[in-house]
Amino acid sequence: MADQDMIGVPEFFERVMESVEPLAPMSHSLQEASGLACAENVAAELSLPSFDNASMDGYAVVSADVAGSTPASPTVLPVVGEIGAGTARIMALSPGTAVKIMTGAPVPAGCDAVVPYEWTDAGVAQVRIDKAPKPLQHIRRAGEDVGRGDVVVGANTVLGPRQIGLLAAVGRSHVYSRPKPRVVVLSTGSELRDPGSQVGHDSIYDGNSYMLAAAARAAGAIAYRVGIVPDDPGTFLETVHDQLVRADLVVTSGGVSAGDYDVVKAALSGEPDMWFGRVAMQPGKPQGVGTIGEDRTPIITLPGNPVSAYVSFEVFVLPAIRKLMGLTPYARPLRRALLTHPVSSIEGKRQFLRGDYSVPTGVGGNAARAAHVTPVGGPGSHMLGDLAASNALIVVPESVTRVEAGQPVHVLALDEQF
Repeated sequence: MADQDMIGVPEFFERVMESVEPLAPMSHSLQEASGLACAENVAAELSLPSFDNASMDGYAVVSADVAGSTPASPTVLPVVGEIGAGTARIMALSPGTAVKIMTGAPVPAGCDAVVPYEWTDAGVAQVRIDKAPKPLQHIRRAGEDVGRGDVVVGANTVLGPRQIGLLAAVGRSHVYSRPKPRVVVLSTGSELRDPGSQVGHDSIYDGNSYMLAAAARAAGAIAYRVGIVPDDPGTFLETVHDQLVRADLVVTSGGVSAGDYDVVKAALSGEPDMWFGRVAMQPGKPQGVGTIGEDRTPIITLPGNPVSAYVSFEVFVLPAIRKLMGLTPYARPLRRALLTHPVSSIEGKRQFLRGDYSVPTGVGGNAARAAHVTPVGGPGSHMLGDLAASNALIVVPESVTRVEAGQPVHVLALDEQF
């Protein structure tokens, strides 16, 4: 059974989410806005198309003039000019004449059809028309795609390539959206060394800060990796406070357990908004969350074991980043898959096991039901190699101690965009 002084994963999740609020919207150029959440309802200031225009290269005509045209009985009309896209000089068409016209060019007043080149002899001074278009055929009508005043992008819409293209097409150069959050990442531990330097018999390379900074960037944030902080509370506090000027969120790893050298807990326990404790999960039991500094910048303090740090990021930090950005859903959605090998778990703790998740192709709507997940490695929170070989986390509920092969489980697909 779980210890009485532990809190559950949902309760700690709520603590984390209560510590962050969506960032204030600001104006971004369309080049900067990709991937951000729109913070306004954008109404079109012009219609699309904004004028009637040709959908084919050919000849603008009055449809009644060419009705009944066939190869055996063609219609011949004088060509009185040419209209190119962006170079329109002919504003009106007289009955009994034709105007050469390019795709996208505005059709002149009086024209109600375009005859494609393929239906003609492509004449210059005059044109022979072998097939009659229907009225309005090969003409894109003004406003048939978007009407002036229509909301083209709604608030909270994630601005992807298609939305950016639409905004540009209706003339918007900037859009109000929530910015990318600035996430400061640092690792604590006097035993840590930067990759590329030498390590001794009692030191290790710092993989956590690189991993967490990369995870923050993958989530859409601007990540700042800070150098290693030794096990000294004063140095840690000075480093963190120096970083607050460029932080919307601070994420630390290490120093939150109950040992003599748990510098993060020792340095921040006096902060009125900080909470440190144990969460009923494996890996990732020791956790902390709160706010620091004059601006009450949120800080999430993760455990130091690499798998614990990464799992904690996925479960708690990723949703916090998405809330800062105004993106929903906050948490990565759970998928269902059939377990290929049996797994065991500890009663009272939510287990996050590494897994290899696969969805067979070619099975249509049954794809999700036919998905499988294979456990990768053991439950150890130090096994970074197994983590790197995984693409999913298998989630075993607190009340379940064993899941047999072939049974369905919930899965967090780590590489899935959502």
